[in-house]
Amino acid sequence: MKNKIIVTGGCGYIGSHTVIELIENDFEVVIFDDLSNSTEKTISRIHKITGVKPTFIKVDLKNQEATSKAFEAHKDTLGVIHFAAHKAVGESVEKPLMYYKNNLYSLLNVLESQNENNINNFIFSSSATVYGTPNTLPITEKNETQRPFSPYGNTKKIAEEILDDFTKSSQDFSAISLRYFNPIGAHESGEIGELPNGIPNNLMPYITQTAAGVRDKLMVYGNDYPTKDGTPIRDYIHVVDLAKAHVLAVKRLLKKEQETALEYFNLGTGLGYSVLDVIKTFEKVTESKLNYEITDRRDGDVPQLYASTDLAKEKLGWSADRALEEMISSSWTWEQNLRNETK
Repeated sequence: MKNKIIVTGGCGYIGSHTVIELIENDFEVVIFDDLSNSTEKTISRIHKITGVKPTFIKVDLKNQEATSKAFEAHKDTLGVIHFAAHKAVGESVEKPLMYYKNNLYSLLNVLESQNENNINNFIFSSSATVYGTPNTLPITEKNETQRPFSPYGNTKKIAEEILDDFTKSSQDFSAISLRYFNPIGAHESGEIGELPNGIPNNLMPYITQTAAGVRDKLMVYGNDYPTKDGTPIRDYIHVVDLAKAHVLAVKRLLKKEQETALEYFNLGTGLGYSVLDVIKTFEKVTESKLNYEITDRRDGDVPQLYASTDLAKEKLGWSADRALEEMISSSWTWEQNLRNETK
């Protein structure tokens, strides 16, 4: 019998790529998703890539009763990977209460349901934003967490504090928090990728939508940061590399290899690229020119973030394999496939 894993937000960008990696590693996957920022079409795309159609339950995890019912139907699950959350920095600054309600209610309801059903393994989709403005670079897991600039980031920090308290209070419960840097790219099949509703908040889909003519121009938020070209520097990581780390984290929990009840791992490449680096690399890879404009800084952005991933390499046996060019070319293939679908 296959090990069953629940993936909340499994129709979303990172969630769907992780579902594929889980299936390809012989896990049985159950997806919980409310489809608020995703589409049920993703299930058939996963089926097309893997030959397996994961079980799908549409559920609003903010609703305690609905969450409890969904978990009750899958109490033979061995672990949960929790992606379900709102994730736009700018939107969270404008609508903080919506972010706190969605991201924290859903986490609490999932943990309560796991507790009720004796499901004792948990992987949390966290973020490098928990480090705030880092005092030292590259960022290691020993860097102190700080109050993030955005409510979105703060929901991740608070969530980690909830997990810390809960793992200390529960003898059997174990968790791993994976702190992502900047996921971009798409599956090599071109079948799934990042598909934000409305105007994208992240750089890469904004770039590809601009190149595809969906957006008139790309806005570059600030060129007066203390960086090599004045634009913010981030550690961009291919979403498939990121997804593979989740499978290794699940295996670590199931084998009871963790050294503390709650562990943290940075997931990045260890390399920093500026916004202009990404734009120029996109132009080179696609042999096209992007229409972009420099504008004012955006609330919640910090000048530089890039990771030390030594701990993930040592404990999970994981490292990122895919270079920026592959991240960009796969994103562009996905975007073109999407536009051809809608013609």
